[in-house]
Amino acid sequence: MSSLVQSAAWAQSSPGAGPNKLGSVVVTATRSPQALGQVLSDVTVLTRADIERQAIGSLADLLRSQPGFEMVRNGGAGANTSMFVRGADTRHTVVIIDGQRIDSQASSGASWAAIPLAQIDRVEIVRGAASAIWGSDAIGGVVQIFTRRGDSRPQVDLGLGAGNLGLVKLDAAISGLSGIVDYAVSVAAEQSNGFNARPVLNDPKFTPDDDGYRNRNASLRLGAQLNAAHRLELTGLNSHVDAQYDATAKPKTDDQTLSDTRALRAGWTAQWNPELNSNFSVGESMERYETRPSPYLTETKLRSYSLNGSYKIGDGQINALLERREDRLNNSGLSASPTPGRAERHQDAIGAGYIWGSGPLSLQLHGRHDKDSEFGGSDTGTAAIGYQVTPQWRVLSSLGTAFRAPTLYQRFSDYGNPKLIAEEGKNAEIGIKFSEGVHGLGLTVYRNLVDNLIIFGAPGLCRSEYGCYQNVNQARLQGLTLTGASAIGSLRLSGSLDMQSPKDVTDTPGYANYGKLLTRRSKQHGSLRADTDLGLWTLGAQVVASGMRYDDAANTKRLGGYALLGLDAQYKLGRDLQLQLKLDNALDKAYQTAGGYASAPRQFFIGLRHGVSL
Repeated sequence: MSSLVQSAAWAQSSPGAGPNKLGSVVVTATRSPQALGQVLSDVTVLTRADIERQAIGSLADLLRSQPGFEMVRNGGAGANTSMFVRGADTRHTVVIIDGQRIDSQASSGASWAAIPLAQIDRVEIVRGAASAIWGSDAIGGVVQIFTRRGDSRPQVDLGLGAGNLGLVKLDAAISGLSGIVDYAVSVAAEQSNGFNARPVLNDPKFTPDDDGYRNRNASLRLGAQLNAAHRLELTGLNSHVDAQYDATAKPKTDDQTLSDTRALRAGWTAQWNPELNSNFSVGESMERYETRPSPYLTETKLRSYSLNGSYKIGDGQINALLERREDRLNNSGLSASPTPGRAERHQDAIGAGYIWGSGPLSLQLHGRHDKDSEFGGSDTGTAAIGYQVTPQWRVLSSLGTAFRAPTLYQRFSDYGNPKLIAEEGKNAEIGIKFSEGVHGLGLTVYRNLVDNLIIFGAPGLCRSEYGCYQNVNQARLQGLTLTGASAIGSLRLSGSLDMQSPKDVTDTPGYANYGKLLTRRSKQHGSLRADTDLGLWTLGAQVVASGMRYDDAANTKRLGGYALLGLDAQYKLGRDLQLQLKLDNALDKAYQTAGGYASAPRQFFIGLRHGVSL
């Protein structure tokens, strides 16, 4: 259900570009094109202008200021990163690149730190239970990334910049349209000397070391519009991150992680008649993670096939879906799998949906059945309703279920448990939004009960004497999100506030953590942004704030709250040349999102962007 869709979009609109229109088309909410103003999910759309304003970092740095998102990072931009959406665990958010899902069957979730900003043209965010549309993992939400696409005469874009901490960035892209073929190719590199990720106090013998990173990435998108009704498309993305980290507080050597993310997808879209269309795709993604000198290597390959279509009937539309997902994990710790060091599984799914709208009333129903080769079947569904009370006011509500299948590592490693079952979520939300002219306000209230949470518990169910994965916990994720946007003359304001209570509600005799806050999640977090145009300048300021959190499940290790000020500016040096300025953590706030790990100090960046039409 949407907290103010328009306000959420305005909150992310590029400076000076005006708000995203309610007629903008999104596809992630229902897997079919839908006008933003008709969506009944809680949606945010980020554009290329928003991405360029962020300037540095990865996708996680862009998302941390969005409603419902909290970021946790073990050091700098290349370090291990988690994203909590509405208090849900990082593994409970689906991540998709151009229609191809990415995931890790070892770490339980996508590698947020390995997804580069340079290749992204647009991001669609859907919050809430979405397994009835996207299958496993969509308990907290869905994030879909779209790479660049050529749609006009040939265009070359170049960017370069530098900052403190040894930061250097370069990127180049060429895109265009030639006859029936459109193309976009982009390459980028970013590196930084970083900062000391594991500070040690009151020890004169401790010598801090900087933990830097290097990122190399590229993307490709080719399309062929065969005629008015048929289109073929090929998309690909590759990202490599080489990052230093501190395995201990007093490292004697430079610890290193090598992370690779790849996604490749081919698709065919067909419009058979004005009422009927279809989309067939096949794709594969890979997540590889290695550490040195401590030897660890894990690699997940995910292959998917999908056929979905829609048929319009009067004021309604029927959606249908057939999908297959194949997971393979290579990991030396898979001692209990039929083939040691390697495990495989597949999921087959069938789904259907109905979207209807007439006058002030809108309805959506979705259902899906997934059958997993390892743990069996799972049925999920969503029902949503929206009503336009007045031209300015709209009320929306939804109910939905979701699940997350146990990973292959959780089932077949030394710590694995073959009896694990899927984690299950039951989400309910209601909201109201107001929109009039340049003013918007929205409120969403939600409650998500997650059962069968998998934790690392006491030994006895696996080979390891140190502990085993178990379905024992239950979490209650409830809260409210307030979003708003307005304008006073040339000054544009937008922001969001989350008040939440993500708690462990495992009701087991003798269980000590009942009613405790989930690890590293705050009760309050939000952001506030202001930007304006002054001649050839576009100036912006943003505050991202979070309340205190706990670094452990028992809520004994407190992490203090923080507020970070960021400043950005763009100056038009010419019609096709722009100067970029960025200052993150402008007040040099010292804070931690994970206990024992420092976060980035003040960072500045200066860059140039040049776009030329050929």
